[in-house]
Amino acid sequence: MENKLINALKVIVSSKQNKLDIRNIKYLPRWLVLCIDVFLLFCSVALTVFVLSGLHIKPLAPISIAKQILIAIGINIVCMLLYKTYAGLIRHSSFMDALKLFLASFSTFILLSIINVVMASILGEKIFLNTSIILYTFFSFTFLFLFRLAVKQFYEYFKLFQATAKSEKAVIIGIDENAISIASALELEHPQRFKIEGFATNRLSKKHLSILGKPVLNVQDKLSQAVLELNAKAVILSGSTLSAKEKFTLVEDCLNHDIKVYNSPLVQDYNKNTSVTNQVRNLQIEDLLERKPIELHSQEKFKQLQGKTVLVTGGAGSIGSEIVRQLTKYSPKLVLILDQAETPLHLLQLELMNRYPNFNFKCIVCDVANRNRLRTFFNTYNIDVVYHAAAYKHVPLMENNCPEAVVTNIYGTKNLADLSVINKVSRFVMVSTDKAVNPSNVMGASKRAAEMYVQSRNFYTNGTGKPCKTKFITTRFGNVLGSNGSVVPLFKKQIEKGGPVTITHPDIIRYFMTIPEACQLVLEAGAMGKGGEIFIFDMGEPVRIMDLAIKMIKLAGYSPYTDIEIKISGLRPGEKLYEELISDTSKALPTHHEKIMIGKDVTKDFNVVDAKVVKIIEAALRYDDKEVVGKLKDLVSEFVSKNSKYEALDKSKSKAETEIGIEG
Repeated sequence: MENKLINALKVIVSSKQNKLDIRNIKYLPRWLVLCIDVFLLFCSVALTVFVLSGLHIKPLAPISIAKQILIAIGINIVCMLLYKTYAGLIRHSSFMDALKLFLASFSTFILLSIINVVMASILGEKIFLNTSIILYTFFSFTFLFLFRLAVKQFYEYFKLFQATAKSEKAVIIGIDENAISIASALELEHPQRFKIEGFATNRLSKKHLSILGKPVLNVQDKLSQAVLELNAKAVILSGSTLSAKEKFTLVEDCLNHDIKVYNSPLVQDYNKNTSVTNQVRNLQIEDLLERKPIELHSQEKFKQLQGKTVLVTGGAGSIGSEIVRQLTKYSPKLVLILDQAETPLHLLQLELMNRYPNFNFKCIVCDVANRNRLRTFFNTYNIDVVYHAAAYKHVPLMENNCPEAVVTNIYGTKNLADLSVINKVSRFVMVSTDKAVNPSNVMGASKRAAEMYVQSRNFYTNGTGKPCKTKFITTRFGNVLGSNGSVVPLFKKQIEKGGPVTITHPDIIRYFMTIPEACQLVLEAGAMGKGGEIFIFDMGEPVRIMDLAIKMIKLAGYSPYTDIEIKISGLRPGEKLYEELISDTSKALPTHHEKIMIGKDVTKDFNVVDAKVVKIIEAALRYDDKEVVGKLKDLVSEFVSKNSKYEALDKSKSKAETEIGIEG
């Protein structure tokens, strides 16, 4: 019978002449709902009379049958008005609506029974048969309830077959309250994007269990088998019930079997202005870091930052802006946000004003290479802590513009470090990169030179025998997922455009971490550093960029090489196949946190480093590319250019060293 009904509805809604759009049907006005309910009450009375006459039971005669009917229905109407049973939307009837109907019917039964008792004491005879009251109450509640249930069910059928796009069959991962809430919300919303076929979990003790009428499968081995068993084509991760390792294994299994993977936030985190369907999005590659999030200690950071004036350079960038956001937790006295990029700085200012109205900050448009402008800020504000995140970071671009890389990355760092010492800043935390280790490009070499400068500056006594009061601390980490210009946003844009996804080399690998993790490391280093250290974050296993691209294409719902092409473009100037977090001549020492190490590099004499840095800066200000790179190689001895026009300088240097060796 149900199949016939569904087929009939299919014919109705698929007919061009008779096509109905249930979403265009207006809600029934309350007065009309009440009129239908009253009609159903009369039907209940008629059925009650019919049943009693069939049992040869005659009604009592103190008052006429018409008056009995009017009293019963009148009281029932009053109770329905009292509980507002007519106020709900019939198509969206819920348990609460059923409860209201029950209370209205039960109240009617009580009132009619009381009237019976009162009239019996006055007239000496009841006016209603107890049997008729019971039958009427039962029939009236049943009719009213079934009417709402029927309308709701018909509405569901209409909406199901009117959907312009076919619902995607999906399995919810998890059986906790959040997973059940997500399933319920997706089932109720229309047009229905997902049709929930069941639930999957590996934490099930019972063999047979169902939730919301859907089967629950106990997954002990591969999730894909359970999903395919339910004839589904997608899975939805509910909240954060899985560990990073479990999530990674699950996604790998699903993608290998062409099963789409979606992610849904916790229900309490849903955006009220966005539909439930739109909250469920493709899983992001950021969600698949195979390690636990870093957990750091807040107490030390509170001591260092609470009530202090903090300067953040590069404050509008990916790292700098996140450092600023995290600083809001530690109640600083004032945060100076410095950047030369006007528009990103303006947008950050608007965001902070909106999200953190009590946060005291000031945005400053300035280039870190402008020493005179920087001096005015240091003289105006009593700065306690500096987080130096300003830098040029794009390898190929800086390879072709090496003077600019030197002016910003080296000269800018020198300006800030010198002014910090002069103004007795307590801590100077520099953000560096893994490209500074055994650099193969100008950008990495410039960051290594900056590391060397601040590290030697930390131990410089200026002949007094006492080091400066400023503690210079460096943090070094790999690529940051989602940062401006990084590979992940680039791949996303290429996938959205339909490809191709471009990779420089099939064997290239990189370390990755998230922006919040990187910034937590910077703040932690600033709190725990004693001065002169280079803090290194254990970033887990390196990621093969080819695997990353394939995974991102699959997560977007496409097939690599079929829907989205992958092209190899060749290594760019200065680029190498793999990055390192520590050089061969350095040692990694443990700290109080298992994920944070200290890279112990040989600290060079500040006078020597400073003299060479000055010469590099002078060459950069003359825009002499070869001289800049040559002097940079002299300072950073491990700097060997790769896939670059500056490789000739390495050959010349090698030849000169060989000749010196022969002469010696």
